[in-house]
Amino acid sequence: MIRKDKPNIVIFLSDDLGYNDLSCYSSAIHHTPNIDRLAGEGVRFTDFHSNGCMCSPTRAALLTGSYQQRCGFELMLDKAIERNGPGFTGMSSETVNFGRTFSENGYATSFLGKFHTGEIPEHSPLKIGFQEFRGIGGGMDHHSRYDRHGHLTWWVGEERAEESGYATDLITDHGLRFIEEHQDEPFLLYLADWCVHFPWQGPDDPADFAPGVDNSAVPDKWGSQYPDEHKRAYAEMVEAQDRNVGRIAAKLKELELDSNTILIFASDNGGNRMVTDNQPLRAGKSSIFEGGHRVPAFCRWPGTIQSGKVSDETVMTMDVFPTILSLTGVEAPRHHTFDGIDISNHLLSGTSLPERPLFWRYGPKAAVRSGKWKYVYEDEKEFLFDLLSDIGEENNLISTRPEIAEGLKKEMEQWAEDVAYPK
Repeated sequence: MIRKDKPNIVIFLSDDLGYNDLSCYSSAIHHTPNIDRLAGEGVRFTDFHSNGCMCSPTRAALLTGSYQQRCGFELMLDKAIERNGPGFTGMSSETVNFGRTFSENGYATSFLGKFHTGEIPEHSPLKIGFQEFRGIGGGMDHHSRYDRHGHLTWWVGEERAEESGYATDLITDHGLRFIEEHQDEPFLLYLADWCVHFPWQGPDDPADFAPGVDNSAVPDKWGSQYPDEHKRAYAEMVEAQDRNVGRIAAKLKELELDSNTILIFASDNGGNRMVTDNQPLRAGKSSIFEGGHRVPAFCRWPGTIQSGKVSDETVMTMDVFPTILSLTGVEAPRHHTFDGIDISNHLLSGTSLPERPLFWRYGPKAAVRSGKWKYVYEDEKEFLFDLLSDIGEENNLISTRPEIAEGLKKEMEQWAEDVAYPK
């Protein structure tokens, strides 16, 4: 059955995938034919940014359509719990997010994969409005389902469970099942893959984490393929994820849902420099420089979004929620602050996006961008870059254009006051 009333939504979030890790972004190492083809059938972004340089902040921003600071997630989950004090163990069940919003508007909703914005079961995706959850709270072995502390960390609903299979395959298997089960009604599938995060293990590598064994120390947490085989394993992980993105697309086509499904793909932060090269971008995961948050992304909706487009507009993870509301015609929740913007007109007709300042902060690291200018404070040093001529952030203009830097710093101060948590 082909429905034309409400489009389906599939959001595929990669974990630690770097800007140049796909062949459609010039990788000469990884072979990613499925993602390349799908990106070519929609709008591929060259200036898409994760809200955070680490995973929990970006995931909170994606779910809420707002700066992650508003709900307490400037930092990773464990550090956010420590900073926010007693009573904070994750995203509140009252937090507006796309899971509850689409569930309340006639959509079947599923969260598959990595949550990491709350302690499970107290703060599972089910508590914030998703109808189904299978996945992990934080990290795990890609084969054994145990984390680096030796704990079983795979959840089915709000119960720990044993399920076999290579992680990205298992998560995708459940995605295919969900699509099959809900093919005759509108659905939202949020597939938060565990690839390509460490431990770096290819599909045929052995499990590294086992029950009751603590592998949390460096280098054990990177997995047994580190350091001699970690890049080989990482390449296999990228290509395994590509295969699974292709499986999702093939199922949509098989069920004649292709033209009625919006597919969004992105990464939660920049690539880990131990396994990938983010050139020409500076730095990588955990940094506020471009390599930490400029990520690969595309949006595809066959027959509605024109294919073969490459967008140089600046987009953020938090723009996804308001955009899918607009594309589906679902009413925006009342009394919710959206910091993200609706980019649907840009996707549909190429309309330019309005200029706006954009902000990143992870503890003592901070950055603000306005147009071509980007101010960065990292490693107790100040930087100013003209990204239009210096995407690699090599030429620090802080001493020659101090007035630009001061203006951006003032905007950051105002932003910090606005998004402060708690109010």
